[in-house]
Amino acid sequence: MNKTSFIGNKPINRIGFGAMQLAGPGVFGPPRDPDAARAVLRRAIEVGVDHIDTAQYYGPDVVNDLIRESLHPYPENLKLVTKVGGRRDGQGAWLPAQSPAELRAGVEDNLRSLRVERMDLVNLRLMTADASGDVLAEQLGTLEDLRGEGKLDLIGISEAGADDVRRALDLVDIAEVQNSYSVVNRSGEDVLELCIEREIAFVPYFPLGSAFSGGPKQLGEDPAVAGVAERLGITVTQVALAWLLSRYERMLLIPGTSSVQHLEENMAAADVELDEQDLAELESATQLGDPLAAAHH
Repeated sequence: MNKTSFIGNKPINRIGFGAMQLAGPGVFGPPRDPDAARAVLRRAIEVGVDHIDTAQYYGPDVVNDLIRESLHPYPENLKLVTKVGGRRDGQGAWLPAQSPAELRAGVEDNLRSLRVERMDLVNLRLMTADASGDVLAEQLGTLEDLRGEGKLDLIGISEAGADDVRRALDLVDIAEVQNSYSVVNRSGEDVLELCIEREIAFVPYFPLGSAFSGGPKQLGEDPAVAGVAERLGITVTQVALAWLLSRYERMLLIPGTSSVQHLEENMAAADVELDEQDLAELESATQLGDPLAAAHH
């Protein structure tokens, strides 16, 4: 299995790091152990992570501050990926921030908090299913303007249905689609198929299922996933990540963790080769559905 792929035209290691879990409970406020969070980020770079997925509204600011404190000045090959389109209120609720002015402010907030002049990629996080064509054109036009100003390099789209992705592709170059997807949640298979057809990177969040639907614990209770893990002598999370890598050569993973041990386990999934028997067994994994139906990402 290839360990490297592309995001847009840029070569990239297929397993990166999703930084969301470095904030406090509910992705709000500081972590219980900031030093441990910084240690995870530094170790991620040591074990080959060359792209980190974040957002200024994780915390808010908390996660970007940890990334900057731990890694700035950044390694030359490190790509910083963020998303805009959301914000938090004082109680930590997730709220839309979808207007052009809010999207522009979101990009500027990421540049400020990460202390960079340009983001490698900015995902437009859609907060409503199937945004109208006019709204989407205005939103992506804002990101295209920011790209023209040198403030971002690539544009992606997050939590987008297949029709959204098609409309987006008619408007701008889309380098990645970031949707929830896993061995126990294949509800977005049509979007993945579209990405395969158009050769666009697909980045699944909640790649191990979600805490809202049992997460890794649920994987361990699934007979198909647990059976393959036991036969291969690896963890259920490594099975789930290796399954994703086997689906598409431009599948890029951003598993998140606040534990160095789990980080190292996740990175080792790149070395797992699933054979036809393994993949056939995993077809029977229980489908839990989209975790966003239970809670808002």
